[in-house]
Order: sequence, then structure tokens, then C-alpha cells
Amino acid sequence: MINSIYETKDHLFSFPSSSVTQDRILAAIDVGTNSIHMVVVRIQPAIPAFTIIAKEKATVRLGDRDRETGKLTPEAMTRAMDALKRCQKIAHSLNAEDIVAVATSAVREAPNGRDFLQQIESELRLMVNLISGQEEARRIYLGVLSGMEFGNHPHVIIDIGGGSTELVLGDGHEPRTLSSTKVGAVRLTADIVNTDPISNNEFNHLQAFVRGMLERSVEELQAHLNAGELPRLVGTSGTIEALAAIHAREKLGVIPTPLNGYQFSLKDLRELVNRLRRLNYQERLNIPGMSDRRAEIIVAGAVILQEAMTLLGMETVTICERSLREGVVVDWMLTHGLIEDRLRFQSSVRQRSVVKIARKYGINLEHSERVAQFALTLFDQTQGTLHDWGAEERELLWAAAMLHNCGHFVNHSSHHKHSYYLIRQGDLLGYTETEIETIANLARYHRKSCPKKKHENYRNLTSKQHRRIVEQLSTLLRLAVALDRRQIGAVRQVTLKYDSNQRELHLLLQAKKPGDDCALELWSLDYKKGCFESEFNLKLIPQLEQSELLNASS
Repeated sequence: MINSIYETKDHLFSFPSSSVTQDRILAAIDVGTNSIHMVVVRIQPAIPAFTIIAKEKATVRLGDRDRETGKLTPEAMTRAMDALKRCQKIAHSLNAEDIVAVATSAVREAPNGRDFLQQIESELRLMVNLISGQEEARRIYLGVLSGMEFGNHPHVIIDIGGGSTELVLGDGHEPRTLSSTKVGAVRLTADIVNTDPISNNEFNHLQAFVRGMLERSVEELQAHLNAGELPRLVGTSGTIEALAAIHAREKLGVIPTPLNGYQFSLKDLRELVNRLRRLNYQERLNIPGMSDRRAEIIVAGAVILQEAMTLLGMETVTICERSLREGVVVDWMLTHGLIEDRLRFQSSVRQRSVVKIARKYGINLEHSERVAQFALTLFDQTQGTLHDWGAEERELLWAAAMLHNCGHFVNHSSHHKHSYYLIRQGDLLGYTETEIETIANLARYHRKSCPKKKHENYRNLTSKQHRRIVEQLSTLLRLAVALDRRQIGAVRQVTLKYDSNQRELHLLLQAKKPGDDCALELWSLDYKKGCFESEFNLKLIPQLEQSELLNASS
């Protein structure tokens, strides 16, 4: 039995050295509050690196939600669906082997956001993964790291989107802080700006609101700076790039291509904000290179950057054109074992995040490791016979096994239900919202009832595929928990023998200590096997191996 979580991690989640030298084509889509962006990249595994070979952008304004209900509007969803169809066609025409899509704040917050993602999956057969604000910040960090060297020097990254602003502190290694705040250019324009040009009262309100919203994230970030450190500020996203383009045209007479590495000062930004606030929409639209949609939201976006720089005490900002989309590419490369040296810490971000949550809620790690090991042993021995799930589902089962008991932190009674919501709210990094929901549901069903449609947590899984994962793999987790019923590691090994003619599965236990009849574990297996038998339509027969029984009687 593996005794250490770090050994478990190495054993279960080693990333093989890539011997693949052939280039690979990948498409990454960011379904944002203001726009849908796609990059198609050529990955060169031998380096490893990637080159952007195509870009696509459509301003769909998912953030223009119904003011009364907060729902995504039919018009915005239609625009988004059309844009995604176009992205799919481009990706397929370039022979992309995979399309990885993520959705952020607008879809995350809308009451019908998950329904919309289900509609996309049904109509386009495209899985769009909903990610949390912190996960968005983590992938932005990966994207920026792929485009510029940090040289072990601390950098603050600011990404101003339509619905949220992400702040990251990192030095090229593990991020020190990741935050996402609900201030975005589209959101603030809709909620605060009603005059054109913006009135003094609204402008003052806008400034004060942004400052108040960002203060907590900035304070947390500054608390993670070491004495004497002077970080550099890196800005990403369309808003900051648009401001840089205006600045460059006025100062240089030309917009650098690429904008990567271009800098401008807080002093110049303040002058630009003061000019923009005095222009009406048509006058802003007349600024060279300004799109109609950007002209609507540029004032709010500029104020966010100005207030963030002021709070951070940063005098200059440097542009990085890589952000979330490129971070999605890097994350895909990491999870497919194509990156080893640079950013190698990120390859284990999921496991470390799980362990962090486990420790936070006082979980008995030795017991959880044994349950996780049993769950994966059962998974491996039934793969191809009772189920066809692969490495991704195996990892979700591992995470659920590690965290299944976290609900004890709240109360022993109904702790499986407490585990569900603690995992849902636990800020697990490296996972999509659907994956977190799946992990939480797996943990929820490690005891008591089998998954039922009347359960709200089960209905939260809008993907049929992930419901099937929960239905099948939760039964393995139940058996794994039973195998360590006394939480002393009484069972040394488990072997499965399947009799397809009789529809019987023999679960053979080997005791760790001679003379231990493992009676409580066998009883618990009998008690918990109902969901497993019902799901797979077979009879489960737990028994202690004969050699163990002989040792006990001698």
C-alpha cells in the first residue's frame, strides 16, 4: 500500500516523457463576456512550443444579459452559437485534432448558463468547459508565461475582461496569488454608465466602485510580496491592447506589430482617461482603429486599469498579447505530457490542489490514500469489462476518493452531503466546473442513496456523460470505502475475478495481518454492494482468500 500522498501522486499521475516529434494542431476557444476568441496553434512537441497559425474573434456580448432575470438573452446566445459554428469550421479546415473551449464569467453567472452549454454540446457536439474565476486566472498566468520571460522576478498580471478582472502574482514558478473580481468593461458599462459622454457623477461613482471592488484582491496580492520586491505589471486582454494601440499611434505615429512588450505609463493613461470621458460614443468611434463595440466600453475598461495601477502603485504597464486562450493551449500540453521542464510544477496542479483542500478540512490522509488506491485498483480491474472510462475519469475518481470524507469538518451526520458542497466551493484548481461538479457528486454518493434524478446535486450535472461517470464510478468508491472500513489498512490487496456466464464478480481480499478475518470489511462490502450490483447487473461476492483463512485457523 502506498503510504504517502506524494508517492501516490508520482505513481498515479506521472507524466510520461514525450517521444512524439510530429507536429500537432489544436484549437482553443474562449467564450467570454464580450467576445468569443479562438486561436489555432501548431504544437511542436520536440521543443516543446507552439505557434499561432490562425485567429478568430466575434463580439457576441453574452454579458448583455436580461436586466430582470440575469439570464443570457436569446439574441446573444444566437450570436454566440453562430460564432462557435464558424470557429468549428475554421478549426476543422486546419485539421485540428482537438478543440478545447472554456466559458467564463457571463456564462458562469447566468441562471441559464449551463443550459446554454448543454445546447452547444447537443447542437454542435462541442464541449465548452465552464471554469471558475481562479482557474481562469491560473490559465491566464500560463498563457502569459508562454509569451514572455519572467527571469524569476515577481510580475503582476492584470487581465480586464467584459465581466471580470483577474489579478495574478507570480515569478515564473507557482503563482503566489490568483484572484478574480466582478468588475469588467461590459458589466460596469451596463450597470453604471447611462450618460454619453459620461457625467461627472457617474464617472466619480465608477472610479469609487472599481477601487472598492479591487482593494481586497490588491491587498492579498501585496501581502505575498517579499520585503524589497518591486514587481512589474503585465497587462493582457482587448481593453488594455486597445488603450496601448491608441497610445502608440499618438506617441509613435504607428502601432507596433506585435504589441507584445509595448509599455505606457500611468501618467499617460490618466491623460487618456480624462480625454475619453469627455468624448461621446460617436467621437470615441472616430478614434482610428476603434471598433463600435470597443467604443461603447472603453471608458469603463480604462478606469479599471487606472484604478488597479493606482492601488498597486505601478507606474508602467507592459503589454502581453498572450492570455487565456494560450493558457488553455499550455494546459492541454501539460495534461498530455508534452511539457516537462518549464512549468513542470503545473503538471501536478490538480493533485496539489486536492491535497490542499484535504488538509484544509482535516481529512485523515492515510485513510483517504488507501481508499483512493482501492478505488483506482477497482477501476483498473473493471476497465474494458464493466466500463470503458479512461485516464481523465480515473483522475476524477481519485480526487473524489481523496476528498470523500471532507464533510466531517462540518458534521458527521450527513457528512456525504456536506462533502458535496465543500468540494463545490473549495476552489479546486486545474479542473473545469463540470469536473468539480462530477468530483463533488462522486464524493456525495460514497454512502447512503444511489444517484437519483430528484437530487438537486445530481441534476446540476447537465452533461449525460458526466452523469454516467457518477452513476458508475460512485459504486467503485463505495466499495473502496468499505475495503478500509476500520481505517487501519486491514486489507493488503484486492483481486477481481469475473464470471461472465454466471454474471458474478468475485472480490478477493488479502488481509494485511495473518489471523485477521476482515469481518467488518466483508460486512461493509455486503452492505454497500447494492448500487454496484444494480448498476452493472451482476452479483458481487466478497470473500477473504482461502490462504488467509488457513493462516487464521492455524
